[in-house]
Amino acid sequence: MRASRLISLLLLLQARGSMTAGELARELEVSERTVYRDVLALSAAGVPVYADRGRAGGYRLLGGYRTRLTGLTRDEAEVLFLSGLPGPAGDMGLADAVAAAELKVLAALPPALRDAPARAGQRFHLDVPGWFRETAPPPWLTELAQAVWRDRVVELRYRRGDREVARRVQPYGLVLKSGVWYLVGRVDDDTRTYRVDRVTGVEVGGESFERDEGFDLAGHWRVQAGSFLRTVLRAEVTVRLSPAGLRQLRHLVDAPFVYDELVAAAGAPDGQGWVVGQLPVESVEVAYHQLLGLGPEVEVLDPPELRRLFTDATDRFRALYR
Repeated sequence: MRASRLISLLLLLQARGSMTAGELARELEVSERTVYRDVLALSAAGVPVYADRGRAGGYRLLGGYRTRLTGLTRDEAEVLFLSGLPGPAGDMGLADAVAAAELKVLAALPPALRDAPARAGQRFHLDVPGWFRETAPPPWLTELAQAVWRDRVVELRYRRGDREVARRVQPYGLVLKSGVWYLVGRVDDDTRTYRVDRVTGVEVGGESFERDEGFDLAGHWRVQAGSFLRTVLRAEVTVRLSPAGLRQLRHLVDAPFVYDELVAAAGAPDGQGWVVGQLPVESVEVAYHQLLGLGPEVEVLDPPELRRLFTDATDRFRALYR
């Protein structure tokens, strides 16, 4: 346990340059007294840890000291090559950087762990894009990725419906969701999201912006995605589902919370095991095409126009298969 903590302390100093005892204690989840003892242990082992005195002081490594990755376990070494990023990184124009980084990590590994990338590659492959989608990256993705890395303001031209709009954007991050790239950025202190495949032009200037370091891209995306799905589902239909229909419905709805909320709010099954529930949908037309896949395992109760669509479909099916 202590050996692992000593390696973590060493790697923290190696990565961040200088850290106070309090900062190290918070990162390692130990007391400052434990940090003092660990620093003494590293010094006794020949690691050149130096303490800067004063209010702005802290611990740092002397002379650009670097350690080889000899403290990695086999699981830790293999997971480094299982990030799932080579494909998306290549889309952003970073394939060479990823390859170079992997080579450096591989060179730093002890001989016993040199087979880590081969073992990981033989056992796992992460295919990020969804089915039936183009695999080529969208135009302008590389330019946007470079602007994100360098915190550069971009002049963005974007296709919205049948017109094109221009925006001056501070690009905060890129998100890959089900094979679709999205740009998250600030426009006049407002955080907005753009589909990259709808971007028609990007101009990256020399102006930098000051990033809000408190911005959490992953947290923002979770909230944004949930809000987006709820705003899209503007209508509601009432359905009666058989046990088989209820199971199949899970695979037809786009948002998992739709199924979970219907099940939670549904009443007790009737004598045949059928349940009645309310289903949020994008529109009556979309609900028709979704629910039609359930066939005789669903009965539409409301609204009347959707029930009429199913009645008409039933008549046409009967005529076809008579």
